[in-house]
Amino acid sequence: MKYIETSSELTHEVKQSKFIAHLMPYSDYESTLKTLKSQHTKARHFVTAFRYFNEFNQIVEHSSDDGEPKGTSGKPSLMVLQGQELINSAVIIVRYFGGTKLGTGGLVRAYSDAVNLVINEVKLSEYQQEIQKIISIEYTDVRFIDYECEVFGVTILEKIFDIKTQYKIKASEENMKKFLEKVERVVKIIE
Repeated sequence: MKYIETSSELTHEVKQSKFIAHLMPYSDYESTLKTLKSQHTKARHFVTAFRYFNEFNQIVEHSSDDGEPKGTSGKPSLMVLQGQELINSAVIIVRYFGGTKLGTGGLVRAYSDAVNLVINEVKLSEYQQEIQKIISIEYTDVRFIDYECEVFGVTILEKIFDIKTQYKIKASEENMKKFLEKVERVVKIIE
């Protein structure tokens, strides 16, 4: 599976209709949709599709035709995301009607092409499932742990300074294993 790190935009024109495809990380989906609706007040449709992992490590998928004939826009857009094996990603296609009806087949092709074209514009990264841990350390080891987190690609989600310092961290399974082996003399794993 793959994911995108930065957003991208591409305009695809079919018979004077404009299909402006915006591809983004899923975390930016809600805010981007709100922004696009305020920027494109004359657009006819805001077709959406997204795929992401939920907290139970299940893939959640959704698509919306936003007024286009049922199954001609949202579902084909989602199928492109599935076919490209994208995860934690979303696409919003803003459509300006050009005056010529495209028919159901034409709409499916236009939306699918717009999503494929914008995906071809971005650099895709290989997705690795991440795990989370909570560790406890002495305050004197904070700088050492911060440095090793950076070296091993471990993300620090939260730091709690109390009698003992606690870190909530996440990383790929492989990186977490290497990190914990390196720091095992100073770290106690809480969960």
